[in-house]
Amino acid sequence: MIKKFFLFIINGLFNLTILAIVSAVFYLNLPVESKGTIEIPKGSVGKIIRYLTNKGYNLSIIDRYILLAIGTPKSGWINMPKAKMNRVEFLTYLTNARYSIDKIKLIPGETLYIFFNNIAKELNLDAQKLWHNYKNLSPYQEGGIYPDTYHIPKGIKEKKLIEFLVRESNKKYQKIYSKYTKGNDFNTTTFNTILTIASIIQKEAGDNQEMPIVASVIYNRISKNMPLQMDGTLNYGKYSHIKITPKRIKEDNTTFNTYRHKGIPNYPVASTSIEAIKSAINPSVTKYLYFMKNSKGGHDFATSYRKHKRNIKKSRVGGL
Repeated sequence: MIKKFFLFIINGLFNLTILAIVSAVFYLNLPVESKGTIEIPKGSVGKIIRYLTNKGYNLSIIDRYILLAIGTPKSGWINMPKAKMNRVEFLTYLTNARYSIDKIKLIPGETLYIFFNNIAKELNLDAQKLWHNYKNLSPYQEGGIYPDTYHIPKGIKEKKLIEFLVRESNKKYQKIYSKYTKGNDFNTTTFNTILTIASIIQKEAGDNQEMPIVASVIYNRISKNMPLQMDGTLNYGKYSHIKITPKRIKEDNTTFNTYRHKGIPNYPVASTSIEAIKSAINPSVTKYLYFMKNSKGGHDFATSYRKHKRNIKKSRVGGL
């Protein structure tokens, strides 16, 4: 009797095991339709499963335990194929998928007004929120983001994006300052002045080779208490790509109008390249006070207004 009882128990356990295996295999092969790129929230595996379930993925508490065995998915936007797959494939993709990223690019000489408006359109963000967070996080009113190509997680919000851009730019600026001044006395007030001069160089120079010479003109004119009288300083903010006219020069009362105000503007005109910053720190030693664009796309430099007028006549274009 006891023997029959044990055989009954063993047979029952065996059948249950077979049933469990068959059920598990059946469950693991149930299809899950992946909708492509997907956002994974931060938090526990249980929270992730609940989030995906609310997004229309037919997952259950069983998948929580499967994920715990496989590994926790990364948070953020991740690449997923648009396809039907079995449950194990789907959950494995979740844990091994690469981040889905966007690329944004800030070019040297561009203003943050233009940059923020462009990326707001590209990434479906709020330009005003970008500005708000930038003003709260950057020590520079303009030029606080180093021109470069940045790879960012898809779906990033305004504050996180600006935190990233400002943090990376500040690290870059400190390295540049240390390298070209060979000093460790970095402070944002001093560097704001460097960035401001560099931004004028960026707007005015025809190429990188001219930058140290343009820098020398800026310093030479300042030392002689002469106004800079440079069109490029008026290409600030929303005026980044607008041609400067006599009317604009007459009506603009900001410090960016270097025809009416001596010295440099209160803060940078636009973003600046490493070449422009280097030139602002280490300008060429010249006696040049004037320059103007020539027919080759570069500039002719002069030490006197008389020579400068000859250059104007030679090239038949307006100049400094």
